[in-house]
Amino acid sequence: MGAALGLRGWTLLAAAPALTFGIVSLGVVVLGHSGMRWTPLSVAIWTVALVLVVALLTRLLRRRSMGAPHGTASLRTAWRREAVLSHLGVGAGVAVGLTVGLVTFFRGIGSLTVINQDWDAPFHANAIRWIADHGDPLPSALAPIANDAGDASYFYPNTYHALLALLLDHAGLAMPQLLNFAAMMSVVVWPIGVAAVALAWRLSPLAAGVAAAVSTWFGTFPYDSLWRGPLWPYVAGLALVPATLAVVREIVDPKPRAPLAGPVGAVLAITGLIGLHTSLAFVLFVYLGMLVLALALRLEPVSWRKAAKPLVFSLVLAVAVVVPVVLPAMTSAGGVLSAQWPQLANPAEAFTQAVMFSSPDPFLQWYLGIPAVIGLALLVSRNRLTWMVGAYIFFALMYIAGAAYILPPFRALTGVFYTDVWRIAALLPLVGALGIGEFGSRVVRAGALRAGSLSSTPWLRPAAAITVFVVFAAALLVLTSGAYIGRNASRLAQNHGDGPTVSTAERDAYAWLGQRVRPNERVVNDVQDGAVWMYGLDGVMPVNWTFYGARPGSDAQFLLDNLNQLDQSPRVRETLARLNVKYAIFGQGMVRPGETRSPGMVNLSSVAGLQPVYQNSGATIYEILPAAVPARP
Repeated sequence: MGAALGLRGWTLLAAAPALTFGIVSLGVVVLGHSGMRWTPLSVAIWTVALVLVVALLTRLLRRRSMGAPHGTASLRTAWRREAVLSHLGVGAGVAVGLTVGLVTFFRGIGSLTVINQDWDAPFHANAIRWIADHGDPLPSALAPIANDAGDASYFYPNTYHALLALLLDHAGLAMPQLLNFAAMMSVVVWPIGVAAVALAWRLSPLAAGVAAAVSTWFGTFPYDSLWRGPLWPYVAGLALVPATLAVVREIVDPKPRAPLAGPVGAVLAITGLIGLHTSLAFVLFVYLGMLVLALALRLEPVSWRKAAKPLVFSLVLAVAVVVPVVLPAMTSAGGVLSAQWPQLANPAEAFTQAVMFSSPDPFLQWYLGIPAVIGLALLVSRNRLTWMVGAYIFFALMYIAGAAYILPPFRALTGVFYTDVWRIAALLPLVGALGIGEFGSRVVRAGALRAGSLSSTPWLRPAAAITVFVVFAAALLVLTSGAYIGRNASRLAQNHGDGPTVSTAERDAYAWLGQRVRPNERVVNDVQDGAVWMYGLDGVMPVNWTFYGARPGSDAQFLLDNLNQLDQSPRVRETLARLNVKYAIFGQGMVRPGETRSPGMVNLSSVAGLQPVYQNSGATIYEILPAAVPARP
C-alpha cells in the first residue's frame, strides 16, 4: 500500500505496519457489516482490491501532475539526494535501538511460550480466538467474552485482535507465541518510526540515528505498558505514532510523484491507530493541533499554495473514513471517563518524573532525561519540531495533573486514558528520544568543528566526528548501566512467569479440558483464579470470561454464589443445564494477592454431585454428575 501511494525510504518502511492496521481497521467495518466471514482469504481479497484502487488513482493523478508515468528512476534519485553514508548511519542507529529493544524484551519475558500474568491479558487472548472461531470482526461481536452477551452496543477496539486472529494456529503460532511475537513487533517498529519522523521533519541523519538508537532505552515506553496491563493494542498504536507523523509530512510538503501519499496514507494510518485504541485519537489530535499552530505561526516552513488541496482532501477523507471507526466507541465513553486511580505523587515528584520522561516508579532515568531536555531546548532554538515539543509539554502537564491531583483543567483530560498516568507517561519518550538525538548530533558536530579549526588536515574533521561520537555513545552507555537493559528487563519480567495467575499445572488442566469439552459446552470457574484463560489457550468456554466478574442477577453470578449447593438446590442444576455445563474447575492461582473465593466455589470437594476427574498441583477439575447418581458418603 505504501509503495502504491508513492511513499519511499524510511517513511515507507516505518509506515507499512500503520497502513496494515489501517487496512484491517477499515476491513473490520466493511467486511463485518457486509456479512462476509473474517478469514485470511477474505481479508487478502479486501487488501488487494484496496491497494489496486489506490495504485490506479495514484497513477492517474501522477500523470496529470507530472505528465509522465513514475518508474524506478525517482527511487534512485531519492537515494542520490541522500548520501548512502547518511542512510547507513541512520540504519546503524536503528540497529542499535532494535538490538537493545529485543535483548530487553527477551530477557524480560524469558520465553515465547510464557504468558503475561496481569489483568488484561486473557481478555485479549479470548478476543483473538473468538474472532478466529466465529469469523465476525465487529467489536460488538466481542460482547459474550466481556460477560455482556446480548449487548448489541458493546464496544472494544479490536483491530489488533482482528489482525492476530488471522494468524492464530498457523505456522506453529499458538496463543502464547502469537501474543509474544505481536508484543515484540511493537518494540521492532518503534526505533524505525523514530528515525522516520526525525528525517521527515528536518532533523539531520545523525540526529535521527542517535534518536533511534536510544528510543528503546526508556522504561516508560514500551516496557512499562507491556508488563503492566498488558496494554498490547495501546502499545502497538503508540509505537506507530512517529511513523504516522512522518506520513503527515507528505500533506504539508506534497510531492507530484505521490499526490495521494499524504491524504490517503495519513488518514489510513490514523484509522489504523484509532482502531487499535480509541485514546490514540486524542494523542494524534494534540500532535496535529500543535502542528497546525506551528504552521500558522510559521515555526514550520510551508507553502500554503501547495499544501492547501492535500490538507482539505485529508480533512474530508478523515471524516469519511475515521468516523465509522470511532463512532461505536461512544457507547463505552462513560465507563472510560469514569475510571479512577489513586494519587501517585506529590507535585514536585510528578514534575520531576515528567521532566525526566519517567513514570510513578521511584527510579528516575536521569541520564536520559538531562540530555533530552537540553536537546529539546536546542530544537526550539533552531525552530525544529517545536510542535512536538509543545505536545510533550501538554502531555507532561496532563501527567502532573493526573499523578499529583492538581491542575484541574488538565486533570479533566486524563479521563481519556482511564485517568491512568502510566499510559500518559508512555507518551513522553518519543520527544525525549528526539531531544537526545539533537543533543548528540550537536555534541558530535561541535567536536568536529573544533578539530577542523585546529588543523587544516582534510581527514581530521571526520575522524574527530567519529571519535566524539564513540566517546558520547560510550559515556551514555556507561551512565545508563548498559542502556538500562537490566533495569527494564527486570520490570518486564515481573509479570511474565509461571504464575501467580496461571501456572504450568493449570495450563495442563486447561489442555485436558480442551480434549474433552465439546463445542458449545462450558466450564464453570471462579472469577479471579486464572481460569478465564481457558478459552484463549485451549478453546474451552468458561462461564465467567473476565476478572471483572459477571453481571448481578446473571446465571454466571448465581453459580459463583451457589455452585456448592448443587446437592440441595434444583435451581443450581437447572442453571448448569441451561448453560450446558459439564465440568467445574478450581484453580490455585489468583490474579491479585489476597483475593477471596466466590462463596459458591469453596468446599467443592464435599459436594456429592461433583466428581473429581483430574487433579494436579495447580487445579482440580470436577465433572457434574447426573441427578440420579446417589450421593457419595
